[in-house]
Amino acid sequence: MPRIDRYILSQLLTLFGFFALVLVSVYWINRAVSLFDDLLSDGQTALVVLEFTALTLPLVISVVLPVAAFAATAYGANRMSGESELVAMQAAGLSPWRLARPVLVFGVFVGVMVAVLVHGLVPMARARLAERQAELAQDVTEQFLRPGTFQYPAEGITLFIRDIASDGRLLDLFIEDARDPANQTIYTSEEALVVRADTGPVLILLSGMSQNLRQTDERRSLAVTRFREFSYDIGAMLTGGARKGRDLRDYGTLRLLNPDADLLAATGASPADARREAHERIAQPLLSPIAAMIGFATLLIGGYSRFGVWRQVLWAILGLIVVQFLTNAAANQVGRDPGLWPVLYLPALIGAALCCGLLWVAAKPRRLRHGSHRGGTAA
Repeated sequence: MPRIDRYILSQLLTLFGFFALVLVSVYWINRAVSLFDDLLSDGQTALVVLEFTALTLPLVISVVLPVAAFAATAYGANRMSGESELVAMQAAGLSPWRLARPVLVFGVFVGVMVAVLVHGLVPMARARLAERQAELAQDVTEQFLRPGTFQYPAEGITLFIRDIASDGRLLDLFIEDARDPANQTIYTSEEALVVRADTGPVLILLSGMSQNLRQTDERRSLAVTRFREFSYDIGAMLTGGARKGRDLRDYGTLRLLNPDADLLAATGASPADARREAHERIAQPLLSPIAAMIGFATLLIGGYSRFGVWRQVLWAILGLIVVQFLTNAAANQVGRDPGLWPVLYLPALIGAALCCGLLWVAAKPRRLRHGSHRGGTAA
């Protein structure tokens, strides 16, 4: 690599490290504060809070890196322009296309980092986070399984256990679910077991009865059902709603491209949804070199001004916003129709065309001025 390329690349990497550190810290702290409040309110320790915040870090970094790449190239180009380094490089015969080469290398480097995150670290962290959340849900559930006292784990829920056997069996269980006044149910059973499923803790009621009182404007009806075995989603009882299955984002990209029956059963998604998620991951790293090139190419447009390059900076930010808007619009469109997954790559193509247009505009005026000067001398 030529020395001038190494110099520009070293400047960009230094600035990228600074902006990435600042943006990741701000974004991570913002997420950690809300997570800190939620976990501490549930009675968790500081170590659990630290573990959960660490597991969210790969996702935060993957979101922040393209923005940090844009900020590094825009600030680096501004500084080199202010110190007349870009002027000296262009006077030495380096065109905007040639100056953009180390920037493109820098953008590809950031894109590789994002690819490693979205294809490897983020799914692993999300899968581990889902496991830990299931474990914590189990722990929270066990806090309400205390014998001899009435418990109220959620509004409209009453729970009573006469005793807990040495092998973990719950003896003489009573549950009243009155969250819906027009549809109340009482469950009683001689024994019950708490088992851990993929969707959270489930209560298995043995040798019991359910009494459902349904009330309408015209009449009331009571339905009594006796059962030998009945499963009750105690996790939904504690959270006040039905629990969902695993998320597609918890799985690796290769498995999403060719989803198997176990993955589809665990997530409740279709094969088209799984492939859509995989293509979203593949398209995401492509935006990093686009963001870097927009931040650099826009600041090459226009000549020197004592008022600075704030106009070019605003145009660069606007260009990045447009590309991000197209990315979100494509994701929303493919979310409604997963068969349109090629649309996910359209923002990257438009961004690449925008970068080429900016470089062409940056190089065009110099040739025009040079031609005008030659015409005036001949006259």
